[in-house]
Amino acid sequence: MNAADVFDAAIARAAAGRPAAFTARHPGGGTHRFDPGAWCRDAIAGDAALLDRCTGTTLDIGCGPGRLTSALTGAGRPALGIDISATAVRLARRRGAVALRRDVYDPVPGTGRWRHLLLADGNIGIGGDPHRLLRRCRGLLATDGRLHTELAPPGTPAWSGAATVRNPAGTGSALKWACVPVDDLPALAAATALRILGTWTEAGRWFATLTPH
Repeated sequence: MNAADVFDAAIARAAAGRPAAFTARHPGGGTHRFDPGAWCRDAIAGDAALLDRCTGTTLDIGCGPGRLTSALTGAGRPALGIDISATAVRLARRRGAVALRRDVYDPVPGTGRWRHLLLADGNIGIGGDPHRLLRRCRGLLATDGRLHTELAPPGTPAWSGAATVRNPAGTGSALKWACVPVDDLPALAAATALRILGTWTEAGRWFATLTPH
């Protein structure tokens, strides 16, 4: 089962009202809990301040069922969601969001011109290589664009690479993911030619905004 299959199955369960939360466990001991049921809601506490920062064209990377993309669209702000899960993209479109089934490393419309990028819900972990992902995000942004990302709380152990997923059915699969705590962000930003404009916390969630140097 590949990453797209993992998320397809989990989001389909969540959309049907079935238990869908799962945990990825890294061999080094780190864990990351995914909650597709929350992604299917209209909003999660802490979303508002994140969305308020998206004042122009926004690319929602790993948009899932379109919670944030559709909120931006409903507020009259142009937004595009991309996700590797066909189920997620279908649900996002059903919500009225513009969404494409697309890997972030595939050709993406508007490359180099996006005013804002979103990496919410821990999506800085996509692909298991935060350095590669942030370099890709830098290439997607306009020269004065903004990347808004959600991070793990300070003190959380950082990890990256292949993790093992156990879903509610007990089926195991591999998933490349990463956990980036807010205290590790300065070194990561410096290594990827990004500058931190600010960090904030709301409803137990941690966020940061970055821009190209």
